[in-house]
Parts: sequence; C-alpha cells; structure tokens
Amino acid sequence: MKNTPLSGRRRGVMDLLSEYGPYIALALLLLVCMVSSPAFRKPQNLLNITRQISYSGMIAIGMTYVIIGGGIDLSVGSMLAFSGCIGIFAMNQVASPWGGVAVAFLATLLVGIAAGALNGLLVTAGKIPPFIVTLGTLSIFRSLSLYIANAGLVTSKNACYAQIGGLVWLGVPLPAWTLLLFTAIGTLFLTQTRTGRHICAVGSNERVARYAAIRTNWVKFQTYVIAGALAGFSAFLLGGRLNSLSSTTAGLNYELDAIAATIIGGTAMSGGKGSIVGTLAGALILGIVSNVLDMWGVSVNLQGTVKGIVIIIAVLIQRQK
Repeated sequence: MKNTPLSGRRRGVMDLLSEYGPYIALALLLLVCMVSSPAFRKPQNLLNITRQISYSGMIAIGMTYVIIGGGIDLSVGSMLAFSGCIGIFAMNQVASPWGGVAVAFLATLLVGIAAGALNGLLVTAGKIPPFIVTLGTLSIFRSLSLYIANAGLVTSKNACYAQIGGLVWLGVPLPAWTLLLFTAIGTLFLTQTRTGRHICAVGSNERVARYAAIRTNWVKFQTYVIAGALAGFSAFLLGGRLNSLSSTTAGLNYELDAIAATIIGGTAMSGGKGSIVGTLAGALILGIVSNVLDMWGVSVNLQGTVKGIVIIIAVLIQRQK
C-alpha cells in the first residue's frame, strides 16, 4: 500500500502521542482541574498529591525496570508491608531513638532487597514465569506480614521516627523530594550506564541479547532487586508518616498503581523501552485523577473505572504505534 501524506501525518501524530503523550496528558489534566476546581489550585492540595503518590511512585520506578526487562512484579505491595513491619519491629528493640531509626532503615531496605532477590532467583534460576512467581510471593509476603503483626497494626515506639515522615524542605515533603531524586538517578542509570542499556536489550529481545554476550539472567535478577529495594525504601517513609503500618492494608493495590503508572508513562508492556520520567508523569496523572474525582464528589467506587479507562487508552496508543 502506497504511503499517502494523510497516512504519514497520522503516523507522525501517533509517534508524537507515544513519545510525549504522558506529558501532554498531564498538562491538559492539570489545566482542566485548575479551571474546574478552585480548591484543587490550593498549594496545600498540590503538595498533598505529591506526598500521596510518592510511596507508590517509588515502587513504580522499580516496576519500570522490571517491565522494561521483560518481567512483571505483582508482589511489591505485599513486599512493602512485610519489610515495613519487620523494620518497625526491629526499631522497637533498640533503646537509642536515632539508632532505632537507623536500624529500621537498614532492616526495611535489606528485607526489600532480599524479597526482590527471591523473586529474581525464582524467575531466572527457577525458570518460572514472572507472573506466576510474583503472584505466589504476593500471597507469601502478605501472609507473613499478617502473621508477625497478628493481623493488626505495627506501631512504632520511637518518637524520632514520626519526625522522618513529617520532614519538609522548601515547603515540599521529604517523600516528594525522595521521589524526584530517585527519578533523576533512575533516568541516569537507565540511559547512561551499561546495565541500563542491557536491561533494554534483554527486554527487547532476550535471545539476541544472549548472543551479544549479555548475561541476561543476571540483568533480569538485578531488576527485581531494584524493585525490592525501592519497595523497602517506600515502606520506611510510609511507616514514618503514619508512625505505624497496617499488616492488612499497607501497600494494598500498590502493585496495580505501579503497573498503571508505568504503562501510562509510555513503558511498553512487551519490554525493551520505557522512561522513568514518563513513569513519574503517569503516577502524577493517577494521583491527580483520584484527587479531583474526590473534589467533584464522584463515588470512590467509580474511581477504579476512571483509572481503568486511562490505562486502556494508554495501551491503545502503544498498540497503534
């Protein structure tokens, strides 16, 4: 079929939407929300949005690496709950306030890394499909959280821990700064390092990457470790904000929000291509949608429908490209 000016123009538009769609959608969404709701424009509300998306946003960055590498991780929400509960338990055993905070940080981070490493080993060494592995560990990590917390709330006895969650610099809460920092580091790591290029190569075509002497199993293993580390870091900050963690609801559905933010941000579900900045834009879109629907008085039960429509549109744009 001969390429006509119209078809070429249409392909150009689709390429533009695929490349810059998340940022265009974010800008338009912000414009509509600011015009339609005076309460939305208030600085405090905008800061609340950034704080709320920070915890799932950090997890979404880790999810981006996993999906670009050709995998999926359904366990990150339960991983957050498990590592957070372990961290608070460990902190409560230390008499020194700031020493306890340091112990909590190390514990949550190490447990998150260990959990991610377990997923990576089962996927690479065990040769089990990532969906099956992480579906199983989702149940395992949540069940362990419920067991060690007796299906209840794990509360910190450390007053200094609560100060971590309330830290603000230049009017912006610490979790939001942390999300921006991880976005910058993650972008540099993905685009400027050999490991980042190898992750893209493995997700694009694992067989060709193996022929190119890339250690594909090691690369995929690293993506799951990164996802686990960021889940542990998010657990530490979330626990600090609340000074406690619920073993039943902490991190609940975070894996879905992370996957949604990654897809909306332009990462291909088939792997091989993605953007950390795009994932940040996707997380912001989801956070703004939830916030403005609350202000418009839309039932909470319908908000999932709106999120689902946004995800489907994002996937359709990818498919058209």
